[in-house]
Amino acid sequence: MPQLRLALNQIDSSVGDLAGNAETMIRWTRHSAEQGAHLVAFPEMALTGYPVEDLALRSSFVEASRAALRSLAARLAEEGFGDLPVIVGYLDRSAAAQPKYGQPAGAPQNAGAVLYGGEVVLRYAKHHLPNYGVFDEFRYFVPGDTMPVVRVRGVDVALAICEDLWQDGGRVPAARSAHAGLLLSVNASPYERDKDDTRLELVRKRAQEAGCTTAYLAMMGGQDELVFDGDSIVVDRDGEVVARAPQFAEACVVVDLELPAAEADAPTGVVDDGLRIDRVVLSEAPVPAYDAELGGAYAERLDDDDEEVYSALVVGLRAYVAKNGFRSVLIGLSGGIDSALVAAIACDAVGAENVYGVSMPSKYSSGHSKDDAAELARRTGLNFRTVAIEPMFDAYMGALGLTGLAEENLQSRLRGTLLMAISNQEGHIVLAPGNKSELAVGYSTLYGDSVGAYGPIKDVYKTSVFRLARWRNRAAVERGQTPPIPENSISKPPSAELRPGQVDTDSLPDYPVLDAILELYVDRDRGADEIVAAGFDRELVTKTLRMVDRAEYKRRQYPPGTKISPKGFGKDRRLPITNGWREQLPPVG
Repeated sequence: MPQLRLALNQIDSSVGDLAGNAETMIRWTRHSAEQGAHLVAFPEMALTGYPVEDLALRSSFVEASRAALRSLAARLAEEGFGDLPVIVGYLDRSAAAQPKYGQPAGAPQNAGAVLYGGEVVLRYAKHHLPNYGVFDEFRYFVPGDTMPVVRVRGVDVALAICEDLWQDGGRVPAARSAHAGLLLSVNASPYERDKDDTRLELVRKRAQEAGCTTAYLAMMGGQDELVFDGDSIVVDRDGEVVARAPQFAEACVVVDLELPAAEADAPTGVVDDGLRIDRVVLSEAPVPAYDAELGGAYAERLDDDDEEVYSALVVGLRAYVAKNGFRSVLIGLSGGIDSALVAAIACDAVGAENVYGVSMPSKYSSGHSKDDAAELARRTGLNFRTVAIEPMFDAYMGALGLTGLAEENLQSRLRGTLLMAISNQEGHIVLAPGNKSELAVGYSTLYGDSVGAYGPIKDVYKTSVFRLARWRNRAAVERGQTPPIPENSISKPPSAELRPGQVDTDSLPDYPVLDAILELYVDRDRGADEIVAAGFDRELVTKTLRMVDRAEYKRRQYPPGTKISPKGFGKDRRLPITNGWREQLPPVG
């Protein structure tokens, strides 16, 4: 059988940076060529970055993408790679689609192209468009209607884009009907906890359905709330793993494949789901036989779920800081677990020398909280200072005479004002330390602890915050390093310390119970009756769900943060702020 050396480049693209993304692809193509690749591929919309959201509806951006693609093809040839086929994801438009109501203006398409000989020799568009979770592709794109097949070194390679594999039908059975020897799918599938196992089983299943070796090339990096974890996979026609890329790292996976020879009278015309085979022949002659040296690369997996989630949080924050042109971050350090975990993530993401922590004690701050904040700074090496808020607090109280909740929230808002003032003065971006449990029930202060440009643990429940902190400390010990988070920050009862003796459980259920209810209501959309049927107290369920419903206006004003669950606040969970609906439980008995 013919041999083919395939190079899968899981790279980190930046949305809108067409020139920068093109340079990245030239650099990785050069690396692939140095490895002797016969076919090179880059992820879904690698040229434009993903997701482009409403930029897809802007004709100027669509045309810029098309022009950048042509320029990239020419540049690759100028660099000496004209005889090396390169597959690139980009933003295109349909020339055939007629304007109609309900279709995105300009008929943009989530597209892929084959570049060869300085030209764009094949264009194709995503056939299945996802419209769930974080995806709004019916809003942005029109579907493709072809089954693209490119013949490279005597092998027919069928091409697909992301959702084409996730949905039944379409290009997977069409690849079998086209008698393809390899099915190559380029993807920008965001990370979710435990998704890597689902993804592997999907690729195995699709390879068996397509009847050919299947390569799943994934994007890596971060874009606003989304994190892309890489983890590209190649499996043979029986679903056995041939190669697998690392998680949360840019990489070029080069693998030698033995594939069926293309048929002289390969099928043409319309196949499954009405897809028309669009076949381009680049090279008929097989590669002269060589010793396959790159047939089984398998990157070590992050087997620990906490390590995987922590890695996602680090990559998400690093991408947000770097891609938005910031150099340093600022965190209010209370001595508590949330700010401690955020500080540890920040140090790992951007380096401790670029992390600035501020302790802002009030008269209610305990001695151990101030000590724990200082100890965290000592352990991590981040920049640290203390600015007491008591004089400012006394001035406000003297002018306003606040009491109760207003007095408590004033302390938080003074801290928020301080952080934003330092941010403006010194150029750091502020990180908000709120976790998913607090955001769910509204246990935060608007314009206080909610201020900031990014919320690194916004999608992490409080019970997971504790677990991640313990994992990070264990990992440090295993590496012979100092654990970054003081043990007291982990072991002491959580408290906002806005009044004497305050602890979180004064206002909230124990976090393991609260998080279990929230996971059912927020992540799984279960109703009150279903949650009670799962064994939770009726009164507690009613109280918790009402807190969640009432806090929608607060969540809308919280900064973006890394998504690691199937349903994060923001892009995933979209509910009206003004909402008279409340979950009702049937009468007892």
